[in-house]
Amino acid sequence: MMRSPRRIATAVRKPDREILTKNDPYIPLSKRHKLLNIPVFRGALSFFEMLIIGLKALNFSADIALEESQRAEKGADWQRTRGERIKDGLILAGTLVLALGMALCVFFALPLFLTEIIGLSKGALSFNVVAGFIRVSFFLAYLWAISRWKEIKRILEYHGAEHKSIYAFEAGEELTVATVRRHSTHHPRCGTSFLLIVVILAILLFAIADTVVEMQLGHRPTLLQRFITHFSLLPLLGGISFELLKLSGKKRDNRYVRWLTAPGLLLQRITTQEPDDSQLEVAIVALKSALKKL
Repeated sequence: MMRSPRRIATAVRKPDREILTKNDPYIPLSKRHKLLNIPVFRGALSFFEMLIIGLKALNFSADIALEESQRAEKGADWQRTRGERIKDGLILAGTLVLALGMALCVFFALPLFLTEIIGLSKGALSFNVVAGFIRVSFFLAYLWAISRWKEIKRILEYHGAEHKSIYAFEAGEELTVATVRRHSTHHPRCGTSFLLIVVILAILLFAIADTVVEMQLGHRPTLLQRFITHFSLLPLLGGISFELLKLSGKKRDNRYVRWLTAPGLLLQRITTQEPDDSQLEVAIVALKSALKKL
């Protein structure tokens, strides 16, 4: 999937090697309505917009995969009914909701619980430093583990293909497999490049929130109170992180910005893999499709 200022394109390779594309107009809500273009708020809004867009792209890819597998079993003339499409969409949505719920438990609630159980940190800042360390440790272990799976490795290779094609476009080069292949799979504006800032920001923001809650309650917040408070701050955290990510893109030649994004670039050694030529072709088709109507 590729996004340009005015369009979003998704390219999928079918089992017969044909590449299908889906091209939709896209102007962020914050650009369409001035009242929504408020710093930080627009970042949180953009996060939810991209989540919805990502789900639609995933659904498009899943639809093609399901149809091709069914045709292989039932014949080339087979077509999915509207009811089957709705059923498959609901199954996909339910799976994603379950996955998000599990991620929330493992990467959000469990670190708070373990930090509370350990009992080494009584202050708001120290508590969130320990919880943040546990959260990042879980996340890195999770990324490393799934990157060993063959199916996930293919996804990470496509991620690398996206980065390579974007690098070539930004360099003003012709978008061909030969030119795109020369570039790195590690891109400084990828969301993973700003992971360190998000982690530090979360520690500081949650520590301030815990301190305020403690002052209001007159005692240390319980585990449930911490969870509710931190969860309610996720849109704010996402909004601030979005603004910082935009700023880093504008100031990417600044040495301090390069220093702050360096850990994220190292993380891309896990989240991206070297793609093959067929994957580069898909990324190039998607990027050209997103750009052609600018």
